[in-house]
Amino acid sequence: MPLLLVLLFIIVPIAELALLIQVGQAIGVWWTVLILIADALLGSYLLRSQGRLAWRRFNEALASGRLPHKEVVDGVLVIFGGVLLLCPGFITDIFGLLFLFPPTRVVLRRLLVRRGALRLVGAMPGTASPPRGGASPYSGNGHPRDIEGSAIDIDPPPPSR
Repeated sequence: MPLLLVLLFIIVPIAELALLIQVGQAIGVWWTVLILIADALLGSYLLRSQGRLAWRRFNEALASGRLPHKEVVDGVLVIFGGVLLLCPGFITDIFGLLFLFPPTRVVLRRLLVRRGALRLVGAMPGTASPPRGGASPYSGNGHPRDIEGSAIDIDPPPPSR
């Protein structure tokens, strides 16, 4: 985590400044500023349009009764993409466009979901070490140990006519 913070707050801004200086020297300061403004406008437009699309798909998934996991990840990627495009700099703009364009967003979503699924599998009972400070509620074979308690079976009321 500290390495990620160093990358985000030290290395990326320095790389952005170096690239902005190089581009400014090559094409001129005003053209560079104009490109950055155009990037920000394009980012706000794409954020609005792709955000609405992701929201509509999210609502359609809920209306059809299925879990909107893809739509949630798409929404998060759209938000991050828009924020990256609104940040001044060319490196963040490239990543922002990758997050906002649907074909590349599908690839990124698959990578994120696959990585998240691998983490979930690693955290399943029987595959991880017991938590600190206490014994695991699971036996060595991954099945829960005997648990004492009671349960109440509640039948739903019959439909009234």
